[in-house]
Amino acid sequence: MPWKPILRNLKTRDMENKTKDRELLISRTLNAPVELVWEVWTNAEHIANWWGPHGFTNTITKMEIKPGGEWDLVMHGPDGTDYKNKSVFKEIIPLKKIVYDHVSGPKFTATITFEAQGDTTLINWHMLFETAAQFIQVVKTFKADEGLKQNIEKLNVYLSGLK
Repeated sequence: MPWKPILRNLKTRDMENKTKDRELLISRTLNAPVELVWEVWTNAEHIANWWGPHGFTNTITKMEIKPGGEWDLVMHGPDGTDYKNKSVFKEIIPLKKIVYDHVSGPKFTATITFEAQGDTTLINWHMLFETAAQFIQVVKTFKADEGLKQNIEKLNVYLSGLK
């Protein structure tokens, strides 16, 4: 039945159009093997050193990398403001994928995929917010789009220091 793939494609495209106004996505090739990228993403001692936009530091009190595991993090802003964050991991596929729900405000689901490319790793970091209005507010108030870019830049710099 030739119409099935067409319907599937239309359905996929329709779903994409329904989320485009409430998502952030960044892709970057990191100059490190996937095993190292995974280690600095899943080890609280590492992630505390690179997480967040420029000028932020972190205190991680819990980071259970397993489905249902909790991640409690306080980001300390350069102005002294503390930003409490709580997330719950939904899916963990070692060296491939991390999915978590950020359950403290603002609420969103993050999906990070890791693709080994020899000695480098392609990372795709996707954040899906509950509503378009919430997405706009987060981008305006917290500059989440710029923060995500800075976060991945800090990750890349951190990785280069580990080699």
